[in-house]
Order: sequence, then structure tokens, then C-alpha cells
Amino acid sequence: MNLPTISVLVAICSIGGANAALAADAERGEYLAETCMGCHAVKGYFNVYPSYRVPKLGGQGAKYIESALKAYKNGERSHGTMNANADNLSSEDMADIGAFFEAHGQ
Repeated sequence: MNLPTISVLVAICSIGGANAALAADAERGEYLAETCMGCHAVKGYFNVYPSYRVPKLGGQGAKYIESALKAYKNGERSHGTMNANADNLSSEDMADIGAFFEAHGQ
């Protein structure tokens, strides 16, 4: 193999490694989602004010959960509790929480 070929192979492997490092971590997401479970994993749970049923998140798409959390964080969605919870999450946290819920349908 010549030097340019080796350089290309090293670059490809490096990119693959970087993508693996960026992959969402469902185990970490499970830990981060403990707060979420208090409302989103209780069968038949609803908020008194405003009165509405709390959606169950198990089995929901990871990207949907991630985008919803981002919308709560930046104020595009309005719900006091969700805005406060999302405000403390990083993009990585949101991706990990989404990965956990997607993998654990209930």
C-alpha cells in the first residue's frame, strides 16, 4: 500500500470513530430520564392545571423526543415544568434521553 492510500484509510477510520463517539447512549439516557419517568411513565396520569393527559414516551422516536426537548429549551413549546427541565439539558443529554425512550417502548 502506498502512503496516500494509507492516509485515506486512516481518515476514514477516524471519521467512523468520531461518529461512534457521537452516537446516542441509551444507558446514559435511562439515568437522565429518571425525572421524566415521574410523569411520562405513570399510566393514566394527567396534569390538573392545565388539565391534559401526559404523553407516554416509551417507544416514541428518538429524534422526535430530542426535537421536542430542544423546543422546550428554546421556548418554542411552552410548559413551565418541561421548559425548566429541558433548560438544564445539553444536546447530548437530549439525544441520550431520546435513545432511551425509543428503545424502551411501554
